[in-house]
Amino acid sequence: MKNGLIIMILMLGMVGWAIYDFASSGEGSEEIEENVVEDDAATVTAGQTDVEEKDEEGVLPGYLAPDFELTTLDGETVKLSDYRGKRVMLNFWATWCPPCRDEMPDMQKLYDNHEVEVLAVDLLDTEKSEADVADFVEELELSFPILLDETSAVADKYKVQAYPTTYMIDSEGRIQSRMMGAMNYDMMVERLEEME
Repeated sequence: MKNGLIIMILMLGMVGWAIYDFASSGEGSEEIEENVVEDDAATVTAGQTDVEEKDEEGVLPGYLAPDFELTTLDGETVKLSDYRGKRVMLNFWATWCPPCRDEMPDMQKLYDNHEVEVLAVDLLDTEKSEADVADFVEELELSFPILLDETSAVADKYKVQAYPTTYMIDSEGRIQSRMMGAMNYDMMVERLEEME
């Protein structure tokens, strides 16, 4: 009898929470829909064919991608604006992130087989050491630029909340899509073709 009462109280609590959560999820939904479209669990904004172009920097589709300057694993200085005129896949990742590891071979395949620049921004302040990043890159035989975000300043600028997060940027420097979570090769190609 006592166990039944406890189960009944727990069930009522869960039902109450579900009703509260459902009712409160409608608040501000217009603002969210205006800025972010949910496609599936891994995609935050993607596949929009009618992206409204803005002449200001921002991290949503249609806005100019915020410029930044970082040093590569090889010691070169790279600015995003150096890639104007080219399509760019900007990926934020870390070596300790299993989904990041999973998508890296597909990113290399995309880089090798398509006209796209891949800029992989490692969140260095979350790593044990820069040597771990170098070992990771060597192990996976990655040849695209690995940029080191030593203080996560660029990740913060791009409002990265999950790893990996990828921005597809067109040749005019405009963000076309933003994905949170790992992508496979076919998804990458699909997002790239949306920019052609």
